Amino acid sequence: MQWVLTLAVIAAGIWTIRPLGLSGRGLAVAVLLVINSAALLGRRLPESRVSQRLALTWLTLGVVAASALIGVSSSGTSYLFAFFLAGHIGYRLETRPALVLAGTCSLLCGGVLFFHLGPGYHELPWTVGLVTGVPALAGIVNRSRRRAVLAAIEAAESAERAARAEARTAVLTERSRIARDVHDVLAHSLAGINMQLELADALLDTGDLEKVREANDKAHGLVKESLKQAQWTVHALREDSLPLLESLTAMLESSGHRDALTVTGTAREVPAQVTQNLLRIAQEALTNAARHAPGGEVGVQLTFGTSSTTLGIRNGPATREVSAGVGSGMGLIGMRERVALLRGNVTAGPVTEGPDEGGWQVEAVIPG
Repeated sequence: MQWVLTLAVIAAGIWTIRPLGLSGRGLAVAVLLVINSAALLGRRLPESRVSQRLALTWLTLGVVAASALIGVSSSGTSYLFAFFLAGHIGYRLETRPALVLAGTCSLLCGGVLFFHLGPGYHELPWTVGLVTGVPALAGIVNRSRRRAVLAAIEAAESAERAARAEARTAVLTERSRIARDVHDVLAHSLAGINMQLELADALLDTGDLEKVREANDKAHGLVKESLKQAQWTVHALREDSLPLLESLTAMLESSGHRDALTVTGTAREVPAQVTQNLLRIAQEALTNAARHAPGGEVGVQLTFGTSSTTLGIRNGPATREVSAGVGSGMGLIGMRERVALLRGNVTAGPVTEGPDEGGWQVEAVIPG
């Protein structure tokens, strides 16, 4: 629409503005008409390619040429150039320079008509020249509206980018959680099963079938425990609620540590995420105790405080030979990651005093 209006103003000027020729005043009118047309066509230049200083220079020259055309021409629509140029002044320039230049346009055009400068026609009221700068106000409003729309679009795009980044972070967090669960279920269970099968294989050479059956039974027990752990993992992925106290008791009994749990405080239901992570920490600690301190006494302390839930697992030194093997190193890292997600803290280290000296202890404190 702006392009059509610009061409219409130029066409109307060529059709109506007189005199128009190749000599004398007609030549001056023709030159000023070309300059005004070029200044008006410059509104199509993209703002990113035209600096404010260059725009101010070009529009100032256009204002001077428009006022001169009004004075030199004797008839026609020369004043339209001033009106349309003033509107573009408000749109292209910042508010303060736009108002100054628009006021200058009004004073020049009004002065040319009021003081009868030049040989131009005098039928046009001087007040018309004085209001040529008014369209700058509409240009300022349009510029403000356009900037508001661009700011809204930019804010929407920024929000969309933030949402995509948050979604990617959530996906990575969920992948890390699944990786920890897979490690807990597969690495621990398979390590225990492999240990019992290796023991059974070694016992075959001794001919002690009773101990072979015992190792085989333990392997079967570990398989059953693995199925339970897989069920816990499915519950975690579905965010189902598990009873913390009952699940922890069942875990200890299946691992051969009956009556190892001590509960302090009033037992209560805790969020599913807290339950799941505490169970995983207990599982990690019990697996490490079985691997690095076989035969050692194990004690588990579950404390329900007013503002936190604390799980402590302590094992004594090994009473049987420790099988050679190196852990993946992911266990303690997984514990810390789990507790950090719940804004808690975990400590792990050797027991340096008391009846369990030489053993290992883990304590996780989760607020809420």
